[in-house]
Amino acid sequence: MSALLHYQLALLARSQRWLAPVILYAVFLAVGVQGGQPILDSLAYAAAALLPVAAWLVRICVSNEPPAARTCSAAATGPARAHLAALLAAFLAAAALGVLAVLVVTVISDAGSTNGRLPVARLPAGAAGLLAMLVSALLGTSVGALTTWPLLRSAGKAVPAMLLGALFLLVTTGSPAQTVLTALTTGSREGVVPWPLGASAGAFAVAVAAVWTACALTSRRS
Repeated sequence: MSALLHYQLALLARSQRWLAPVILYAVFLAVGVQGGQPILDSLAYAAAALLPVAAWLVRICVSNEPPAARTCSAAATGPARAHLAALLAAFLAAAALGVLAVLVVTVISDAGSTNGRLPVARLPAGAAGLLAMLVSALLGTSVGALTTWPLLRSAGKAVPAMLLGALFLLVTTGSPAQTVLTALTTGSREGVVPWPLGASAGAFAVAVAAVWTACALTSRRS
């Protein structure tokens, strides 16, 4: 798996297809996150924007490999492991992007509540932001895994399904993403740093189930 993962990450880096989602994410942050805004609110915005970007990165990684090379990888290691490496590469790329965003947002934001009357510790807030980014990266990977090959082959169906799936997770009450974002915004109003560990565990469980499903179907349809 280590060699496969390194191979997929190298493919992603050299393809330069990651530029589009990364630039889009940077634009979202430039528009929605300004210096001096409440730190927890800004981290919630950055985490929400990461979820569809993570799903997009999955789509890139899964389709990045030429068909002949993919066939060789599947023959050498098994189709499920080859597909898992692509999904993990996308998750690691999204997680790295999320960590960078947290560092920037934590530095430029105001360490205070929404109304500016209560202090918010910067380091704990940054740690909570990292937790929110992890949830978004996991759920984005889940959405991407379930809305691309081998489940959906047509881009005309896969792309709308990916966008709707990401939106569904962000706005549906009870979803791990919505729970984390609500916790951050509520914490910002109250001046308290939240720790939604239950939502993080739920996101991990969803990601494991989605990745297992995608890899299992890859073995059957290859």
